[in-house]
Amino acid sequence: MRIHLIDGTYELFRHYHAVPKARDAEGQEVAAVRGVVASILSLINRGGATHVGVATDHVIESFRNRMWRSYKTSAGVPDDLLLQFQLLEDAVAALGVRVWPMIEFEADDALAAAAERAAEDARVEKVLICTPDKDLGQAVRGSRIVQLIRRTNVELDEEAIVRKFGVRPASIPDYLALVGDSSDGYPGLPGWGAKSTAAVLARFEKLERIPEDPREWHVNAANAVSLAATLRRDRELAFLFRDLATLRTDIPVFDSVDELEWKGPTEQFAALAARFDAAQTEKNADTAR
Repeated sequence: MRIHLIDGTYELFRHYHAVPKARDAEGQEVAAVRGVVASILSLINRGGATHVGVATDHVIESFRNRMWRSYKTSAGVPDDLLLQFQLLEDAVAALGVRVWPMIEFEADDALAAAAERAAEDARVEKVLICTPDKDLGQAVRGSRIVQLIRRTNVELDEEAIVRKFGVRPASIPDYLALVGDSSDGYPGLPGWGAKSTAAVLARFEKLERIPEDPREWHVNAANAVSLAATLRRDRELAFLFRDLATLRTDIPVFDSVDELEWKGPTEQFAALAARFDAAQTEKNADTAR
């Protein structure tokens, strides 16, 4: 049994920027949702997926916004994209696929929690987390829980994560704490670039294990003295950023992987599919008027 866990928020953003806009009979933009639904159906019908779950950020703001004022928000997200989140959740549910609309937590948390929960079942051969989001690198375990980059059909197992970031999955939150994550709105620590961070964490793994004296690092980092000074000065900030980057896996997602088995679309899906099929692209809609 293989479990496919899909980052619905990422897919919605990706399709919004990749496909022509289209409005349904009531004038609502539906193109991105239509694209995501088609993508999920392709994964099932062509990719052979049998057990599928989709996580979305029903509300983009989460508990992390209370921890860090500059954490990502819905500010600047186009209205016609925000309005498609609810439609996406309704469409996925109508398709007969399990969906987790996140409010207090984020979609990434749900994906990590679902991956960990699924891996507890001995029947599960592999869990594929379908997203390129670097946060999810921390959820990878050996070759059993992997990231799947669907656009390139590349799987990232634990060794691939090491090759990409220079650190093990368990150190990804520490890595992001130091280098920052602009997409999530926190900057990391000054001077800590990808190479120096990877070199230090490859040796010490966790922030609290990094010696204050850079002479004890024994790594190839020409600016080790200044990095050590920055870490001493901003140590508590680094711990905060690590907390932001750490995905929560203790949230309820399902009781059994059997709940993720796709058994076909619900009765509501036919009407929704007809609505999507009838939607006109902007060019066609202009021509029709």
